[in-house]
Amino acid sequence: MNIIKNVRQSKPLIHCITNYVTVHDVANIVLACGASPIMSDEKKDVEDITSICNGLCINIGTLHARTIKSMFIAGKKAQSLGHVLVLDPVGAGASILRTKTAKKLMQRLHFDVIRGNISEIKTLAGLSSATKGVDADIADEVNDQTLPEIISYLKHFASASGSIIAVTGKIDLVTDGKQCYVIRNGDAAMKDITGTGCQLSALTTAFVAANKEVKLEAAAMAVCTMGLSGEIGKTHLASYEGNATYAQRIIDAVSLMTDEILEKGAKYDIK
Repeated sequence: MNIIKNVRQSKPLIHCITNYVTVHDVANIVLACGASPIMSDEKKDVEDITSICNGLCINIGTLHARTIKSMFIAGKKAQSLGHVLVLDPVGAGASILRTKTAKKLMQRLHFDVIRGNISEIKTLAGLSSATKGVDADIADEVNDQTLPEIISYLKHFASASGSIIAVTGKIDLVTDGKQCYVIRNGDAAMKDITGTGCQLSALTTAFVAANKEVKLEAAAMAVCTMGLSGEIGKTHLASYEGNATYAQRIIDAVSLMTDEILEKGAKYDIK
């Protein structure tokens, strides 16, 4: 498939309502994949901005009352225009506000993709979940022992919600309710960089916006691209370089990614 080629040729404009901790890196990763980012969270601005875009990524990482209203306004407009919508429910389960906001967004809007860690997704699916702030708790870990059970309920959640569900962690899972991509790309050091999840959600929005006829495959390849870029970036680190440089190496790897490199390096099977 020409997933990346389609992104670079169509150059989709992606509206990101994202958290201010990672907004700079989110913009850079969207540019790196060949798309264009635009950031706006002012309620008087978002409807116009999302109207000219191809996709909307809503990230609830740094919530406050003003941006919550903006998320609903932008989401309603994007949905009316048939634009791609992606939700990143950062920290769902960690607070009442985050959990209620994510669930209300799901109730009022239809998201093409919902991407989060396993604890966040379990919370939205109404399952018992542990959480460690904005990170998944070890009690919810996806591993080879828990994999069959987790795939089963993720498929059920995807079918019930009508959304592609993407869970990222040591093992990444992307399902539309029928098929589930089990992805094993990435490097353990990626968890020590702030914002890789936020970046991936925006990257997913760009990939799906440019490949709407194969949304599941586009979402899965976005996850593979991010993980593979983490692997490639790690190999280019000098012995004296650490997290800050590694974060930039990942963006560099995304900017140089091709469908051919992805095909050779993607590690997945389909359940």
